[in-house]
Amino acid sequence: MIKNILCISGKPGLFKLVSQGKNMLIVESLTTKKRTPAYSHDKIVSLGDIAIYTDEEEVPLSQVFQTIYDKEGKKLEVSDYKTDASLEKFFAEILPNYDRERVYNTDIKKVISWYNSLIDAGYTEFYKPENKEVDMDAPTFEPMVKVGKVLLDHDSIQYVQVNNVYVYPQPVFKNAKERMAYN
Repeated sequence: MIKNILCISGKPGLFKLVSQGKNMLIVESLTTKKRTPAYSHDKIVSLGDIAIYTDEEEVPLSQVFQTIYDKEGKKLEVSDYKTDASLEKFFAEILPNYDRERVYNTDIKKVISWYNSLIDAGYTEFYKPENKEVDMDAPTFEPMVKVGKVLLDHDSIQYVQVNNVYVYPQPVFKNAKERMAYN
């Protein structure tokens, strides 16, 4: 979704991660399609790492973008959100329980600006809920590693938990025709 979309401090607009170098990232502007390097001293943030404060918990920015897209279905008119009251009303419709003390109007303007940039670049799917039905015809592997400690009889024991990995034996074919049928 938007994990490879970056915001770089000091550079206008959003950038798509293209490649990684030794001490830099190669990024492409979503608006101009121009590729430039982003160095380690630049403040670089992935939109996938940003969340909006609410009264209960933080909501990922991708989920907020998806809610806006589901409600509006198109690019937002910036002229409709000139006043503070209109910004707050709009965001209360999108995320009713957002924390009004920690989410400033400048943050809401930035969300609208980023949303419009993503829509202009052709992004329409921002968020996929984790609890979705699994399609067994198209399995995916998402590596999961969990590291922790457990206390057992006054001893601290570290553990590592990983996904189940299934290893199948190398197929044996009787002839080339069987091998071609397998591939």
